[in-house]
Amino acid sequence: MDNIIPQTILYIIIILLCAKVLGELAERIGQPPVLGELIAGVILGSSVLGWIKPNDALLVFAELGVILLLFEIGLESDIKEFLSVGPSALLVAIIGVVLPFAFGYLVSYYVFHLANTVSIFVGATLTATSVGITARTLTDLGRLKAPEAKIILGAAVVDDVIGLIILAVVTGLVTHGSVSALDVAKTSILAIAFLVGAIVIGLIITPHILQFVKTLRTRGILTISAILFCLILAYIAHKLHLATIVGAFAAGLVLARTDDTAHIQDRVKPIADIFVPIFFVMLGTSVNLSLFNPFNPEMHSVIYLMLTLSAIAVLMKIFSGFGVLKKGVNKLVVGVGMIPRGEVGLIFASIGLARNIINPGEYASIVAIVVITTFITPPLLKFVLRKFNTPDDSLSYE
Repeated sequence: MDNIIPQTILYIIIILLCAKVLGELAERIGQPPVLGELIAGVILGSSVLGWIKPNDALLVFAELGVILLLFEIGLESDIKEFLSVGPSALLVAIIGVVLPFAFGYLVSYYVFHLANTVSIFVGATLTATSVGITARTLTDLGRLKAPEAKIILGAAVVDDVIGLIILAVVTGLVTHGSVSALDVAKTSILAIAFLVGAIVIGLIITPHILQFVKTLRTRGILTISAILFCLILAYIAHKLHLATIVGAFAAGLVLARTDDTAHIQDRVKPIADIFVPIFFVMLGTSVNLSLFNPFNPEMHSVIYLMLTLSAIAVLMKIFSGFGVLKKGVNKLVVGVGMIPRGEVGLIFASIGLARNIINPGEYASIVAIVVITTFITPPLLKFVLRKFNTPDDSLSYE
């Protein structure tokens, strides 16, 4: 304990300094700052300099970072706008789950001859979309209010719920040899009930709570109350075996409907500016460049599996954009925005390795897919937005 505190302080100094320097460089060459933060993580990780060795404290800071990111995104969103793109988001999510799962399974089983359960798990890891990378990129580019962004965020939340159900089924198959329809139904109902319940109940009670909070005189009470609400919903989501970011996003959506939204946004952003870069740098540190060494024959099978699955991961998510039903929305932007796997893919991979569903080589391939899809999305999304935008910056091309 005596060593971890000064060590973590030093790590945070290095992380924030490198994240901001490389984020600024990325901005100067016309790329979103998040790309610089990810590269900073690769450089600081064990593959290059080895200056950052993840510990429990850093992982907590990183988790707080992604929670605050999704809370901030929720604060800048409108529930009515999400409902208006609901059918498109639902169809995009379903296509974005079915296609990667099917092709991931078929290629793993019939081409690479992996075991049936392993192939099912590999297919499952390709389903969920990480909203963090895309949301941050759209924020950096000033496009978070675009209808494409609403569809992507809505579809990513649905993806997360469906991915949770798939993960529960797969781990049940491996652990018990079977899984009951009751378990699947229970997981599904809990996920949907939490999202709907958190938003509906939140919209009813938060205005009254905020009115009371504003009568208090303690410094920063409104800001603390907002973040407490975010953390409470994130914690409840975790206890229901949902991703914490789902709860944080729901909290932001609720508070976005209050009269104090602008004030809360102004107070939360500086806090998020500290924690969010830690999350993206920590994602970068998970990259092991030695796994990409083409001169090592032992890595060839890992590289082939990684390249094939990466192509499936990218192409199938791009195809999901064709699920957009709303007219005047750029389907390609939506498809590209659904590409990154980020922390969701890493969670899947770590569970698979911990439960001996996959071996270290298969784990390495999945982590590489997460890395590739994470890294290519910011520049690709920026290119697509610039390429297909009209002069007035509307995203109206089909």
